[in-house]
Amino acid sequence: MDGNQKTVPVREEGIVLEALPALLFKVRIGADREILGHLAGKMRLHHIRVLPGDRVLLEMGPDGRRGRIVRRL
Repeated sequence: MDGNQKTVPVREEGIVLEALPALLFKVRIGADREILGHLAGKMRLHHIRVLPGDRVLLEMGPDGRRGRIVRRL
């Protein structure tokens, strides 16, 4: 892969289970996976609230254990 090419982030839908300190959230993806997600910059900037029970769209990290919440559905 060239240095000029960017990888397209994997996006998955999940449900927020728990709000943790420092704008971290425990999110359930599928029936059996739980990951840690943090708010994307634009959501912080515009003060978008995310509460337990909300459906969210995540961009997954390369390891698949963490993600960035980019949208509330």
